[in-house]
Amino acid sequence: MPALLYTLGFLTVYLLAICTPWGQRTENPWFYLGIQGGEAAWIYPLSGSVYGSTPLPPLELSAKPTVMAGLAVIVLLTLVRRCWRQGFAALGVAILAIGAKEVFKSTVPRPDLVGAPENLLDQGFPSGHTVIPAALTLAAVLVASPRIRPYVATAGVLWLACIAAATATMGGHRPSEVLGATLLACACYGLATWLLPPAAAPGATRSPRALHVIALALALIVAVVSGARPDTLTRSLVSAATAFICSVLVWYAAVGRPARTARRTRPALD
Repeated sequence: MPALLYTLGFLTVYLLAICTPWGQRTENPWFYLGIQGGEAAWIYPLSGSVYGSTPLPPLELSAKPTVMAGLAVIVLLTLVRRCWRQGFAALGVAILAIGAKEVFKSTVPRPDLVGAPENLLDQGFPSGHTVIPAALTLAAVLVASPRIRPYVATAGVLWLACIAAATATMGGHRPSEVLGATLLACACYGLATWLLPPAAAPGATRSPRALHVIALALALIVAVVSGARPDTLTRSLVSAATAFICSVLVWYAAVGRPARTARRTRPALD
């Protein structure tokens, strides 16, 4: 069951990065690499931190409007395609992932195992800005027609790569918090597809083989550009690598796994 594997991955990242002294010692210096703050990041002008600027959704104050707009699009697609079960499942994925993020951050403490400064003790696991594009992308895949599903997933992973890299490189979150948010969204998607009846679950996703390479290559490029900082190479590369891993996880959940499941359950020929 993929949902169980994603959940175990989520818990493993939390336990290793947050609940061990060496995990905290590895990530706490993250905020001191390069110039303090996100002003040095190439993507900073699009972050909405600049007075009067429009943020790239869902950064800064655009988070809630982005969620509401995403849910509205899911409802609209459900009504147009009349895919009621997939529509309810898609809404469940988005609401459960974003809601679980809020519950986890508010109820699970971040222990101080290394005597960290007070400003590093706030619980930021998982990343709220990252879970939004991950969850909305997977939700949109559920209500999209099989013909356009790979292209919806492509647009989603590019969006996720940009936001995940930007969130990490500007100092909003540690890499583990970005990765944990993506695993949480994938776990909710896996649970939704498992609960759907076979007739309503996503089947084999037919897409050009080149699209897999193109989508992930573009995601890597977007991650590198969005995570770039001229003042620290380490922070730039780790941010880009984390964002790319998040893109691969969502792409595999949305496009890769359903196709293999469909082939595995295809009846044998006599």
